[in-house]
Amino acid sequence: MAIIDVSDLRRTLRSRSGLRRTEKVVEAVRGISFQVERGELYGLLGPNGAGKTTTIKMLITLLLPTGGRIEVLGHDVVASPREVRRRVGYVFGGDRGLYERLSGLDNLRYFAELYAVPAREQRARIGELLDLVGLTGREKERVEGYSRGMRQRLHIARGLLHRPEVLFLDEPSIGIDPVGARELRQAVKALIAQGTTVLLTTHYMFEADELCDRIAVLAGGRIVAEGTPEQLKQKVSVGNVVAVSAFACTGLGLANAALSLRVREVAVLPNLVVGVLLVFAGVNVPLSELPDWMAAVAAWLPLTHGIAAAREVAAGAGLASVRDDVLAEAGLGVLYVVVGLALLAWFERESRRKATLDVA
Repeated sequence: MAIIDVSDLRRTLRSRSGLRRTEKVVEAVRGISFQVERGELYGLLGPNGAGKTTTIKMLITLLLPTGGRIEVLGHDVVASPREVRRRVGYVFGGDRGLYERLSGLDNLRYFAELYAVPAREQRARIGELLDLVGLTGREKERVEGYSRGMRQRLHIARGLLHRPEVLFLDEPSIGIDPVGARELRQAVKALIAQGTTVLLTTHYMFEADELCDRIAVLAGGRIVAEGTPEQLKQKVSVGNVVAVSAFACTGLGLANAALSLRVREVAVLPNLVVGVLLVFAGVNVPLSELPDWMAAVAAWLPLTHGIAAAREVAAGAGLASVRDDVLAEAGLGVLYVVVGLALLAWFERESRRKATLDVA
């Protein structure tokens, strides 16, 4: 029997705004279904606004679904919310949920009372959890002095005080530095080793790949793919991306190569545009036979003057008569080399910046 059983889950959000109080209706979750087995780490992966947090809030009884059915540990979340709350834990991302003026130890003592953990068990349980999340030795420091990664690990300890059978982690690594995120993932792995069932939401693909047994990919409130990390990677690896580059002896080839290398998804588009422009620029048609406006545009494109000079030389003209075309081609070549190098440098900076953000 599945620990979590979700069938055709839906949630519609309504809001009113403006002087006329116009109603806005948003379908945050649109008929999703999935099951989570005991001892499994199941991931909900998707961008912001995909419906991950809305889904997890319905699973832990903070939001009522507008349609569908949810059973957690055999209890319907609508009919038996108290039974569900007693047996699950919830950890959310961010700095909320802890008392900064208290120490980590005092926070855990306070929440242990709220969770009705017997007094004779509190000390041993808190010590066990501090070891699990790697905060032993730092528990007597005030939370206001903790790093964000330490706070998130304290959040996990807080969510485990009452020994929940299922732990819900809602983007726990958001805003944490790479070292803190790695330590947090180690803590989550330790939970799984102890047999805790975990449902994790994240928008970091590498995090879902490293931690999850199975993943559901959400987009627009729907599950668009589901399976193990390996199965999902096999689905997206089917087929090849072919980048066809029209390399010229001028800088346009370099600029186009930079665009093709950095923006692989649209690499075909600039190459097609280059091909069309070269056709109309005199590669196959002499400039004298083009309309005036097209000839004016072609005069600023590479290869145009070089091909015109080659035609004249092939027709018997002397080298002196094609000097202007040769100089124009050389000037355009230098211009496009500069543009191409500038584009390449920009793409390098952007790729490094995005890679830094992904790792964080």
